[in-house]
Amino acid sequence: MKIRRFSATAFAAALLIPGMAACNSDGTSDASATPSASGSVAPSASGPTSAAKQALLDSTNAIREGNFRFTMAGAGSTAEGQVHEPSQSAEMRMTIGDPSSDLMMKLDLIHAKPDSWVKLELGGTAASQIPGVKNLNTGKYQHLDQNRIKGNRALGFDFDKVDPAGSAVLTRGVTEVRQTGDGGYEGTVDVSKAAEAGSLDPAVITALGAQAQSVPFTAEVDPQGRLSELVLKIPAAGQTAAQDVKITYSDYGNAAAATKPPADQVVEAPPELYNLFN
Repeated sequence: MKIRRFSATAFAAALLIPGMAACNSDGTSDASATPSASGSVAPSASGPTSAAKQALLDSTNAIREGNFRFTMAGAGSTAEGQVHEPSQSAEMRMTIGDPSSDLMMKLDLIHAKPDSWVKLELGGTAASQIPGVKNLNTGKYQHLDQNRIKGNRALGFDFDKVDPAGSAVLTRGVTEVRQTGDGGYEGTVDVSKAAEAGSLDPAVITALGAQAQSVPFTAEVDPQGRLSELVLKIPAAGQTAAQDVKITYSDYGNAAAATKPPADQVVEAPPELYNLFN
């Protein structure tokens, strides 16, 4: 059993990594006069960026303000949480697998700068083989040493880069897009240019090979033009089955500050926790 499978799982990377520096959009091309799903034809736009792509690029601007709720789902995993940059806090809850799996993980992470806590639950038939599992399944929040999680892709959080899915990076990788209706879009995205977004396991991107350059997607924006849903339709690659990765954003400007865990529910994180995620 490879304990590293958790830290290599898409959601251990996706949920807990704020969006990295945006990829360059040079070299992309947009759809021109392409039939939409409803049979209509999307008008082309002059210049290197179509109106449809510009709308998607603009739709991620509100995310950078750091006040929203989000969900993520795909490959048998789910995640949800909120980011509240005004209070420098965030909370994220994630489940990978289920109790019938070889390994199941539940994470409840709270960040309230300068502190972070995690409540961890490990289950499944192989959970007992994890070193120090009794020190991990305590039912309490474990206070994290910031020096030990600095740069950690699973446990850290950077309030200067608050997008948990890196949607701004993904939209810059769009190679073709057309509007399908009021607030709806579809097209393809080159995920090989968006590996740092965090929404996909880099190993999956590598396995996709040439397919990574044209992954189908759909997107929706709310009446204010803010991204509300993004679905990546990942084709089968290697031993990985085809899957949809769905990301949603909501409650822009209305997310709540994270609540710090009560002192009687907190213990210091043991060495086994850091070893699990390294």
